[in-house]
Amino acid sequence: MKLFTTGLLAASLGFGAFAAQAQDDVTLQLKWVTQAQFAGYYVALENGYYEDEGLNVEIKAGGPDVSPTQVIAGGGADVVVDWMPSALSAREKGLALVNIAQPFASSGMMLTCRKDAGVETTDDFAGKTLGVWFYGNEFPFLSWMAHLGLSTDGGDDGVTVLKQGFNVDPILQGQAACVSTMTYNEYWQIIDAGLTPEELTVFKYEDQGVATLEDGLYVLESNLDDPAFVDRMTRFVRASMKGWKWAEENPDAAAEIVLDYDETGAQTIEHQTRMMGEIAKLTAGSDGSLDEAAYARTVATLLAGGDNPVITMEPTGAWTHMITDAALN
Repeated sequence: MKLFTTGLLAASLGFGAFAAQAQDDVTLQLKWVTQAQFAGYYVALENGYYEDEGLNVEIKAGGPDVSPTQVIAGGGADVVVDWMPSALSAREKGLALVNIAQPFASSGMMLTCRKDAGVETTDDFAGKTLGVWFYGNEFPFLSWMAHLGLSTDGGDDGVTVLKQGFNVDPILQGQAACVSTMTYNEYWQIIDAGLTPEELTVFKYEDQGVATLEDGLYVLESNLDDPAFVDRMTRFVRASMKGWKWAEENPDAAAEIVLDYDETGAQTIEHQTRMMGEIAKLTAGSDGSLDEAAYARTVATLLAGGDNPVITMEPTGAWTHMITDAALN
């Protein structure tokens, strides 16, 4: 019956309309594991928004050993979710990534510190050990320390950088005065472990003026020369943003959808519901278009890296509104 129906549609609207109904494959590589951080994409898949756009979308979960830039460089994905510092660093090194959409309007990055470790202001960082994520996540931190005039080589006038695993053990076990956290995830792990908000000092990168853009959608620049690829990405972004807006308005249901797609069984509905509530704050107000002022701030932060800047020159061609403009019209 489905073939018959689409056949009638083709006959009445012409072959071009029929071709537009074909299911075009798109592979999306996430930056991290299946969780509410990526709810908009899972909602778009579950609610049929991708199918409505004629897309067959495969969502590939990430993890500690998965680099989105390496995946897309190797042909393992059409589009990836990544943080802009990682993408711009990769671009300068020769992997021409382009930001085609920015669902996250603000940053969830924080440094969370124990007050009993003597940290209440940024002036207290000197001489302390700070936990930092690597694999591309260290770039905003290193730029921030350079902005504060603090060496990351240790000593009384600098900070000692502890290569932090993707957990908060160092702050719980007294190995570090502060650890990297996200508003929607690791901060709450610290709270769940028994520390109270009153015992913590939180430094949001947004408040410090050094926030960089997170969780954007990136493709290879060369692919944007292909009109068929541009068309696929336009439909993909339109469906994805529809998923994000639905997730914002229905956070509890979105959390349940994410949980359904978690093949590891590691996530809980309580954790995902709380995470979705925080994620909705970061995507709020975004229609998917990159904010040029936020981009400029990101670039300025990354250039201000002292002796080890994340990027050494102003990028060109690192973003485009072509896809979001088409998706919104």
